[in-house]
Amino acid sequence: MVILESIPAVIRVCLVFAVILFAIRKKLSLGNAFLLGALLLSLLFTMPALNLLVATGKAVIYPKTLSLALIVSLILILSNSMEQTGQMQRMLEAFQGLIANPRLNLIVFPALIGLLPMPGGAVFSAPMVKQLGESSNLSGSQLSFTNYWFRHIWEYWWPLYPGILLATVLADVNLALLVSIMCPLTLIAISFGYTILKRAGTDVPQARGPRSPRSARPFWIELLPILIVIIPGLLMGLFLSQIIPAITVGKELGLVLALFLAIGWVAKKNHATIFRLVKRSANRELLKMVYMIFAILIFKEILEGSGAVEMISEELIMINIPIFLITIVLPFLVGIITGITVAFVGSTFPILIPLIHSLDPAASLLPYIMLALTCGFAGVLISPLHLCLILSNEYFKADMKSVYRFLWLPCGGLIMVSCLYFFALQPFFGS
Repeated sequence: MVILESIPAVIRVCLVFAVILFAIRKKLSLGNAFLLGALLLSLLFTMPALNLLVATGKAVIYPKTLSLALIVSLILILSNSMEQTGQMQRMLEAFQGLIANPRLNLIVFPALIGLLPMPGGAVFSAPMVKQLGESSNLSGSQLSFTNYWFRHIWEYWWPLYPGILLATVLADVNLALLVSIMCPLTLIAISFGYTILKRAGTDVPQARGPRSPRSARPFWIELLPILIVIIPGLLMGLFLSQIIPAITVGKELGLVLALFLAIGWVAKKNHATIFRLVKRSANRELLKMVYMIFAILIFKEILEGSGAVEMISEELIMINIPIFLITIVLPFLVGIITGITVAFVGSTFPILIPLIHSLDPAASLLPYIMLALTCGFAGVLISPLHLCLILSNEYFKADMKSVYRFLWLPCGGLIMVSCLYFFALQPFFGS
């Protein structure tokens, strides 16, 4: 015990991080990796067994934990339902011909797929990108970059992504406010990706033959489930949190209701029952995602309950490392190593948030959360472990090195922009 207490808290937590990352690299599930990390954390910080059980129970029954697990489950059910019933495919087909610019069409297809989070979703948009790229001089690496980059332009703020939802729970920030701050980064990502595409000297010729005008109505009908989730979902959440402030999950409740409505619409539109859609979607991947959410929040609770965060704060204050630098580097490195957004959010935010309160007590969390999310996601995008990058390269027969030629510049640009944006936000959210 005395030996452990003589080791700096930063070193002990770094050891926990190393074990979690090693476990992920060895293909252990994220849920198991975080529970292993939580157990090791309790041992390294000599947390009594009773305190460990209490912290675990508190994390499991925490209302925001339960609401987050339910929301993520419903999102996966909606995503699987739209894919299995063919509605996603119909939406993409209905979109064809609505935009005259072929290069924009090339971008929009993976972007549309990106509206719904699905593991390895880049493979779903790859055939459409390949079809549009066949009559051009685009190389396999250019097509892979286009498919991969624009598939992920929404993940900075889109409230259907578990990483964003998890960040709002861990930081206890307003979802609508975080969305409003983060959404400009999607415009930056689009401009960076489009610039890379143009600088590569690509030429996507116009389709031959006359273009017959098409109605946009079928496209909007197929897109309706997603619109139901986003617009009424956020509005109902804000409304419920205002009229019933005693409900701590008012904003999440609005999203839950909207997701039920969206799944009901998919069932009605495709002549299926909600029970059948849920049964088809209640697979191992859904259970693994829910398990992972509980594991991450148990890890957070033990990190706080063990006193690790307070000790780290005191040590970093003594050695005077700027919290701004920590907020950039820590999520970025974990993002590269794991290649998974929820992994860097779940492992770094429980440490970063108390550190921000300690090292910059007068500051608002929101600029720091923006910086951590953007830098962490930049790391995820260039991670060689990112499933979408691996699958996209495999589909277009592109090697990792050739795709990195297009990838490193916009990722570096995102980090630079997020740093400038951080300082631009300070007058509005600072002390």
